[in-house]
Amino acid sequence: MSNRIKIAVVGLGKMGLSHFSMVNAHPDVEAVACDASGFWVDVLSKNTKASYYKDYTKMLDEAGLDAVVIATPSRAHDPMVRAALEKGLHVFCEKPFSLNWEEALRLADMAEDKGLVNQVGYHYRYVGAFREMKRLLDAGAIGTVTHVLAEAYGPVVLRENKKSWRTQKSEGGGCLYDYAAHPLNLLNWYFGEPARVSGSVLNSIYSKDIDDEVFSTLQFDGGPTAQLTVNWSDESHRKMTTRISMIGTNGRLYADRQECQLYLRQPIEGLKDYIKGWNVKYTTELTENAWFYLRGEEYSNQLDDFISAVRDGKSASPENSFRSAAMTDKCIALIQADHEAAAEVLKPKIAAEPTANKRGWFARK
Repeated sequence: MSNRIKIAVVGLGKMGLSHFSMVNAHPDVEAVACDASGFWVDVLSKNTKASYYKDYTKMLDEAGLDAVVIATPSRAHDPMVRAALEKGLHVFCEKPFSLNWEEALRLADMAEDKGLVNQVGYHYRYVGAFREMKRLLDAGAIGTVTHVLAEAYGPVVLRENKKSWRTQKSEGGGCLYDYAAHPLNLLNWYFGEPARVSGSVLNSIYSKDIDDEVFSTLQFDGGPTAQLTVNWSDESHRKMTTRISMIGTNGRLYADRQECQLYLRQPIEGLKDYIKGWNVKYTTELTENAWFYLRGEEYSNQLDDFISAVRDGKSASPENSFRSAAMTDKCIALIQADHEAAAEVLKPKIAAEPTANKRGWFARK
């Protein structure tokens, strides 16, 4: 492998263009791009020096790549990831990783067997405040965690929207896949895989065929019970807002994109920079400066980790490998199954309910 590695960004939608901008600016990378529509290929080929393809298979055969960054709609992830792995390429894939968690595990096995770097784009694991929350949990800062609330809100769907892949469940659209996956992934990072999922509700607000809000309860063996509440039809937020709150036997812990707050009943040995009572640390002091800033340091830093691992030939993948992301895919499937099972149970009950007495509940014979 030369000093500069050759990486292709596949899919030039919103996230793909962001990834391409970062990959193309990285000093260790020679960038390639691929998009089947051809529009952005035509536009970018006139304004940048990168190589461009409209056919993914042809690119894999001809471009001499070291790695790919896949940012296509979720339905296309499985075959594209598999094709890249079969070519011996390292893979970074956008989230959610797979619409089939069992296939996600098979792809994880394949990447690990081949010794290939594999990563999924759950960028919140690179936000300083959420990373600090992880460090504090691992240090036992708030003792036994007894109460967890994971939330995400944003203004994605505020009216009946036009048909696109984001409005189709079969394509990986919906609030559960697109929004709830982020706090779910953080819960997996902090507590592992839940033993049980219950009380799941997927509601449509403006959408016809997909969910706009998500509620669920996740129970972790040997750990806490967490409430998940997510809504992407919330106009009060300018953009996506994700936050995690926890209460434990020694205090309280909170993190969002801006800050990490810790309340300690008693100080913890080894955490010298945290005192009894309230402590606040801001993401700006918890995040390393990125080599390239776009939308947030976390986006650049996750790609830099991937690029560094490919360049340096590291055997271990960066934060959030395929296997880790498959756990989140499984959680999504469990929430869907729990919601569907509850709906089936309610059907006969609703059908059996008698029509209301026109004279009112107080009517007597």
